[in-house]
Amino acid sequence: MPKAAGWRIALIIVFVALSCVYLVPTVVPTLPSWWKGILPKDKISLGLDLQGGTHLVLEVETQKAVEGTLDLVATDLEDTLTSKNLRYKRIGRTGADTVSIVLYEKDTAAAVQQLIKEKYRDYDQVSTVEDGGMIGIQLRMREKDIQERKDKAVAQALETIRNRIDQFGVSEPVIARQGTNQIVVQLPGIKDPQRAIDLIGRTARLEFKLVKEGVSPTGDVIPDDAEVLNEKIVDPVTGAVNETPFVVQKKALITGDLLTDAQVRIDSQFNQPYVAIEFNSLGAKLFDQITAANVGKRFAIVLDNTIYSAPVIRERISGGSAQISGNFTEKTASDLAIVLRAGALPAPVKVIQNVTVGASLGKDSIDKGLMAGAIGVLLVICFMAFYYKLSGMVANLGMVLNIVYLLGALSALGATLTLPGIAAIVLLVGMSVDANVIIFERIREELRLGKAPKAALDAGYDHAFLTIMDSHVTALITAAVLFQFGTGPIKGFAVSLSLGIIINLFTSLTGTRVIFDLFLHKGRVKKMSI
Repeated sequence: MPKAAGWRIALIIVFVALSCVYLVPTVVPTLPSWWKGILPKDKISLGLDLQGGTHLVLEVETQKAVEGTLDLVATDLEDTLTSKNLRYKRIGRTGADTVSIVLYEKDTAAAVQQLIKEKYRDYDQVSTVEDGGMIGIQLRMREKDIQERKDKAVAQALETIRNRIDQFGVSEPVIARQGTNQIVVQLPGIKDPQRAIDLIGRTARLEFKLVKEGVSPTGDVIPDDAEVLNEKIVDPVTGAVNETPFVVQKKALITGDLLTDAQVRIDSQFNQPYVAIEFNSLGAKLFDQITAANVGKRFAIVLDNTIYSAPVIRERISGGSAQISGNFTEKTASDLAIVLRAGALPAPVKVIQNVTVGASLGKDSIDKGLMAGAIGVLLVICFMAFYYKLSGMVANLGMVLNIVYLLGALSALGATLTLPGIAAIVLLVGMSVDANVIIFERIREELRLGKAPKAALDAGYDHAFLTIMDSHVTALITAAVLFQFGTGPIKGFAVSLSLGIIINLFTSLTGTRVIFDLFLHKGRVKKMSI
């Protein structure tokens, strides 16, 4: 036997063994304990179309992200002008792209204009004369920056949603951008779709605000720098919801952006779950300063404009730790901790499409896909055996190797099998013998020229090499484009197709060649059955 055939046989056997090992978790329902400790335990996951689940299309309200950026600019200008003792009447966002500043004096206006020019050079600045001789300055965001902020908001929302779903524990979710402001989310096998929707869509804007004492929330006059928010209290026995209004400062003293961790804890005194939070170094420093300066005052913990609790600051709190308590169940506390750890969405999202795929549909798809694959394999086997005789059976063996290797690779990579993925496997059945058809026709040509079987075999493989390589590389480029720009099932098709193309190159040029070499070495075969 030639030396080259020796290492080829060894390589084929190693690949078969590895494929079988990785396929065991997929085909064996219950693995022994010793297997889980030392051998692969991941199995081929089924996509949404095969095991059922939820398909969502979310729309990111990108204009809210622009407005949020303008609100931050307005707050920053308030702090800057106050620190520089520059008097102003009003600073706030007006319209969809503008921050307006109203000043009492021209001298102050000149100083503010210079400050804005230095600090916000990317904004357009327009001065106006207001009623009473006051000076107005409008700070307008440019269209290019608005579009950039909207695009960034969608990208941030995509990453935040991905982090939340990863912590929620959904296996092999599909999360992809669609169009300019939409996100597609597919959650295979999910048991509680409404909980997932609530978790994904929660804005999770955490803020700490001081309660304005002495101001009635039901009064007619609410200060300009204050707002009325409700604290919701749920009766754990009856489920009744009671709301207690509070007047709080509009400006948040600390936000959830400064959090590093959020975990569910159990109160030892009342046996109730709460969420323990940890601030980063800046947040810890601010929290320490704020609690030291406001001992005896109420400090509202606000999430998405709802007060979860408004405790009285009894003493200075150092160390950067705090807790959010309320009428939590373990599930609601866990969900809150997840969204706080994953971060707040840069803009609200709303569900514009919600489709639930039943598992029965998935089972029907699997059965029909397997039936199509079995019929395809049987027809190919019969054709190759009839048309190419014993050489055709060698090609059939290569096709079987192809399928085993592909399933093993999908399992090893933890890939998700979708209905288009099954279609790619069926397509691979045809591709796997297509390369052998090219080789066999080349061998036939060489045999007609009167060459010996071994010489005809070598010439056939050599002459067919570039043709096979060219066709496979072209198909691989197509699969790469599908994977790059496709979503969901299209990506599944591209993954299966790409792996199949690479594997087919190996089996057609190496795997089948080994079998022929075993029979043709030393020239004992006088005539090829082809």
